[in-house]
Amino acid sequence: MSYVPPHLRNSSAGKTTTLNSNGAGADHFSSKLSSHQSRIHCNGELDKFSSNGYSNSSRRSSVNYSTTSRTAIPDPEFPQWKPSERVLRLKSEQIEEIRLRLNVDVNVAPGSSSAPAPIESFPDMCLHPSIMKDIEKHGYTAPTSIQAQSMPVALSGRDLLGCAETGSGKTAAFSIPMIQHCLAQQPLQRGDGPLALVLAPTRELAQQIEQEVTAFSLSLDSFKTAIVVGGTNISEQRSELRAGVHIVVATPGRLIDHLQQGNTSLCRISFVVLDEADRMLDMGFEPQIREVMRNLPEKHQTLLFSATMPTEIEALAQDYLTNPVRIKVGKVSSPTANVFQILEKVPENDKIDRLLDLLVEEAAQSERSGHPFPLTIVFVERKTKCDEVAEALTQQGLLATALHGGRSQSEREAALRDFRHGPINILVATDVASRGLDVTGVAHVINLDLPKTMEDYVHRIGRTGRAGSTGRATSFYTDRDMYLVAQIRRAIADIGSGNDVTFAMGKTARRKEREAAAAEKEARSTLSKLSLVESAVNVEDKYRHMITPAMIKKEGAADDAWDD
Repeated sequence: MSYVPPHLRNSSAGKTTTLNSNGAGADHFSSKLSSHQSRIHCNGELDKFSSNGYSNSSRRSSVNYSTTSRTAIPDPEFPQWKPSERVLRLKSEQIEEIRLRLNVDVNVAPGSSSAPAPIESFPDMCLHPSIMKDIEKHGYTAPTSIQAQSMPVALSGRDLLGCAETGSGKTAAFSIPMIQHCLAQQPLQRGDGPLALVLAPTRELAQQIEQEVTAFSLSLDSFKTAIVVGGTNISEQRSELRAGVHIVVATPGRLIDHLQQGNTSLCRISFVVLDEADRMLDMGFEPQIREVMRNLPEKHQTLLFSATMPTEIEALAQDYLTNPVRIKVGKVSSPTANVFQILEKVPENDKIDRLLDLLVEEAAQSERSGHPFPLTIVFVERKTKCDEVAEALTQQGLLATALHGGRSQSEREAALRDFRHGPINILVATDVASRGLDVTGVAHVINLDLPKTMEDYVHRIGRTGRAGSTGRATSFYTDRDMYLVAQIRRAIADIGSGNDVTFAMGKTARRKEREAAAAEKEARSTLSKLSLVESAVNVEDKYRHMITPAMIKKEGAADDAWDD
């Protein structure tokens, strides 16, 4: 059952499903999983069992699948996972107390079974011994809040909608259950498609995810992962995919390329993760995401993770998740309280000079104190300005590099590597680095150009103050930014008083935000012009006899300004 590209579908042979208005198949299937499924005991060993299956047929499209080289595609296996006896003995009030302590909010659809209890230790999750070995190697001692609650949900085979701020440990929260799921499946053969798929918005985030998956599967023999992103050699990716891999981490566009070329297949995927889904929708990947989701096998488990929960994400979850467990950790999309935020009004033409003064002084202070220069990210609006600022910093003797979408993949990888591990300590970037980028130890974020919306501002400053550490954010602004500045000041005041910070999220909300900012700017401009005209009219009508030649000249200048 290989992927059939859209332009060939009308001529494809085979069964066709009639679609209803939301893209779901009208002839829904009900199915049982194979009786050759497995139960994972606390010691990580497997035995066989039978259970009810997971039917996702309502999300399939009318696409036909052609025959693969394999005569029979094995059914996916969803092991009946159980945590340790200690966790099983927890009473409902104890579970709620743990969630309260973890600052986790959990909801399930009416009529659905309750969500599994959160688990605050990895041994209590009864993971495969090799995974446990790699968790210890990775230096993980206890799960974060999102991991403690979402991993039991994922291990139990439930669909999940997870929302937590950046830097909360979401990648491990889905990587570890995904690897465990793959281990329960029948072995791969050459030419088999992946068993699990992760979709991510950017190359950098996909690389981070792939590294994390690799780190938790190091002790597993012959366990293969592949990264499928644009900007790299497609022939090397083709060879990896055709040889057969367990997990593919991909950006949506490049994955569609490989599917259309027949380099891989969706026929064996039974575990899907949409990571930073809000960002993927922002970047226009919704058609590709829906294309992939509609063509998955009937039986699969879906995990959707997002740093924000706009209406667009709710719609995606409604279409492709079955009775998901909804998990929210902390205050989603609010400026973090452990980031000290500074707003400084700077004329547009003076921004780079002010930045140089700020960072040169910071370098001098670091040298006097004997401490290394703090890792700093400078956000700018345009790619050309990104290169200009990085060059200006370098000329001042500062170690800086640029990261933006106009650079080649190798250049972007080198920039991130040098920033993470040295010698570079200043990264000048566009919004390609505002989400998902996880660099340990970023101490200072500078917005040379403020973004257009509050949501983007929150993501930018979220690059610092991560994992409980403190950070600093400095933002330069001009008159055109006053609408956003007012929101930031209000949010800072709310944080200081202990109030929740709330604002609308998503593409629709950001469009309305931009429209409101433009309307406010227009209103200020109109009010200023009206004030000028009224002043001139008053003088002309009431006090014409008192106007001196100099005043007439000024009045004429005002009229010229109005005409402009």
